[in-house]
Amino acid sequence: MRCPGACALLVSLVPLGINIAGGAPAMRPGDHIAIIGNTYADQLRIHGYLETLLLQRTQGNPVSIRNLGWGGDTLSIRERPTSFPTEESALLAHKTDVIVICFGMGESYAGKAGLSDFRSHLERIIATHKGKKYNGESAVRITLVSPIAHEDHGELSRNRRQRNKDLAAYVGAMQQVASAEDVPFVDLYAPTLYLMDDEGSPKLTEQGIHLNAYGYWATGRMVADKLLPGQPTWWFSVDAKSRKATARGVKVSGVRQQGRGLRFSVEEGSPPSLAPPAKGRIHDNLAATRDTLVVSNLAPGQYLLTVDGQPVVEGSHQRWAEGVPIDSSPAHLQLEDYRERINDKNLQFTYSWKALNQVHIVGERKASPSGRSLPTEIIEFNELATRKEKNLGITIKPRISEWILAPE
Repeated sequence: MRCPGACALLVSLVPLGINIAGGAPAMRPGDHIAIIGNTYADQLRIHGYLETLLLQRTQGNPVSIRNLGWGGDTLSIRERPTSFPTEESALLAHKTDVIVICFGMGESYAGKAGLSDFRSHLERIIATHKGKKYNGESAVRITLVSPIAHEDHGELSRNRRQRNKDLAAYVGAMQQVASAEDVPFVDLYAPTLYLMDDEGSPKLTEQGIHLNAYGYWATGRMVADKLLPGQPTWWFSVDAKSRKATARGVKVSGVRQQGRGLRFSVEEGSPPSLAPPAKGRIHDNLAATRDTLVVSNLAPGQYLLTVDGQPVVEGSHQRWAEGVPIDSSPAHLQLEDYRERINDKNLQFTYSWKALNQVHIVGERKASPSGRSLPTEIIEFNELATRKEKNLGITIKPRISEWILAPE
């Protein structure tokens, strides 16, 4: 598999959590963030990988995120029910510090002929928000996020080559506008195109353009690392013969022999990494985003890792020497529960902002009995989302745990 130099650099750096663009991060701890855009933006609230990473990186002063994305939106077509609350009102209610703008996929279907209009509409939406003090104190900060590449899905993507040519042109226009407007830009096109061309690797999308769960996991860290650089993934190596250990992200101590296996203590220094949503192979370039344990010089055989008495993963001595992902440890399972609670918070907010019965609330039937009662429920859902978010602000405290690698 080949990749142009810049793309190869991008993909190789992303798993290491490096802020590729340099300079000040696009986000800060405590920021109130609003996400607007198309289906990609809308579905971020369902998967929660990006939000989990950003909350991990702002423990103690967490960011607050509201997703205003709407499936099918483009910059020029953003249909809403009659009398639907304005976007500005939602941004004011959230006291927004940062707006993340995600467009370009739907617009790219207009090809070269639509490129000029796309650029104009993008400049217009930036001008609409630039300088506004939605938080009541300072001008809102804006970040642009590009569309992903178009993935090969057989008959569903027969025009993939032309589609990616068009997408590349639209992403290039976004980058030029971002540079001219001096706003951060996150390029998802180049790294996803590279990953999509890796034959035999999992698909990132459902049908070519809409990310699946694995795709949101894979791209979540790419976006997070650009917006708010984080701490390194866990990587630690233990020599069963010398009983010495080296580590990144954790501290390993008390390495000692236990029968034909090992026992040692692990103190968490940085938060655990999110596990991929699917079992089996992942892209090689994303392997570095998984927390990994390497154990060398084990006697031949199969070994089971337990953490505080809970089974985590098993493998042969050869596999342990190569390195085994450990993202089903108690700390990782706790993080997965945390992500699910984030998704639940987002669901409550969606019930309030994009309720299923909009026509009864702000549309033609708002004077009906349902229309008179539902607004109260909307307020309650919004309050519920706020309460759940406050509970998320309670940090997952680092732990010290006992790890045992024992022969089976």
